[in-house]
Amino acid sequence: MTINKFQGKTKEEAIEKAKIEFGPNAVIMNVKEVKPKGFFSIFKSTTYEVTAAMEEKERFSSASQFTGLQSQGMQNTTGTLNTSTTGVRDSINYAADEQITLPVQEPVPEPKPAFTPEIKKMKNILPKEEERYSSSGKKIEERLDTLSNMLEERLGVAQKEKEEENAASRKQSSEELHFIRILYNTLITNEVNEKYVNEILSEMERFMRPGNNVDVILSNVYQKLILRFGEPNIISMEGNKPKVIFFVGPTGVGKTTSIAKIASKYKVDENKKVAFITADTYRIAATEQLRVYANILDAPISIVYKADELNDAVARLSEYDLIFVDTAGFSHKNTAQKEDIKNLIHGLDSEYESEVYLVLSATTKYNDLKDIVDMYHEISDYKLIFTKLDETSCYGNILNIKLYAGADLSYVTTGQNVPDDLEVFDTQKIVKQLLGGK
Repeated sequence: MTINKFQGKTKEEAIEKAKIEFGPNAVIMNVKEVKPKGFFSIFKSTTYEVTAAMEEKERFSSASQFTGLQSQGMQNTTGTLNTSTTGVRDSINYAADEQITLPVQEPVPEPKPAFTPEIKKMKNILPKEEERYSSSGKKIEERLDTLSNMLEERLGVAQKEKEEENAASRKQSSEELHFIRILYNTLITNEVNEKYVNEILSEMERFMRPGNNVDVILSNVYQKLILRFGEPNIISMEGNKPKVIFFVGPTGVGKTTSIAKIASKYKVDENKKVAFITADTYRIAATEQLRVYANILDAPISIVYKADELNDAVARLSEYDLIFVDTAGFSHKNTAQKEDIKNLIHGLDSEYESEVYLVLSATTKYNDLKDIVDMYHEISDYKLIFTKLDETSCYGNILNIKLYAGADLSYVTTGQNVPDDLEVFDTQKIVKQLLGGK
């Protein structure tokens, strides 16, 4: 007997596959509904599994063949027969296992009375052989019954083992689902946008299999977040000097302080020559604040009032490695000031290399941040600096804006101290905090 399993979207489809494989006489042993597993099983449809069997018939010599053989043997036994009874028995024994054709002897005269006892002896033998043949058939039937019982017992053991395995799998799946919910709530609490949380956790389904514990899931979520943040992209010192660095962003995010921190890093730590240009003439105190930092670093400072004055100011500072340009902060709804900043950045002569950094506060609401980055995308491509990380315990917006804007992260600030409270963006540190670590 051959047993196999067939699956289909419906019972009928699974049964039809079984009949195609085994033929119309296939025996349907079991029909089972298979429900999908996993955290996102709600989005998968149910399938059906059919267990079918096919009987394999064995060939045995028929009773009619044996009867014909017996008749033929009797007809060919004549008065001139010289074969012993043992030879006849051997021929009959062989016929019980395989159909044969005995040679037809030539017609002989009527048997003489002297041979009558031999014929009677043969007649006594044949019924015994029929009994032995019948006994062999019973033994075969008993063997088939034994094999059938063994098969049923093995199927029962296999079914029990499968049920135990499924129970263990369900228990493990329950633990994994509980852990996934914890991760979900942790990321949401850290203000990661639900859209990005679902994208990350949906990729975890393929890791939820027997043998994988919650550590495997956590490790993969950690890796996914690391990849989404990417490596920090900071100021490059390659290429011709001077390199002009523009700092843009809304009011009150800490642009001027961030400029002073970064300039101090390159002046003190890397011994680079730095200079300052301010185009923020809207705020009276802005110029004085930057002048104080310039005096501390013993760096020159220039003021430009119009976009077309920028190239002259840069030319006067051409011997310096880095020129930091402070721009006016403004509302992302102010179209006139947006155009002024755009003209300033794109008015720089092409012989000078430049980079643009958009400074954002980590305390700003996500919807406002989206409006800000959309507006500055109309001005120029940029890298991201996040300030005021010391004023919030939720860092989800850093990931949200990184994924929304598609811009590289560079620096973060964690206080007002210059130059101490400045760090290159630490991807691993932020990911650990997003996952509930410290």
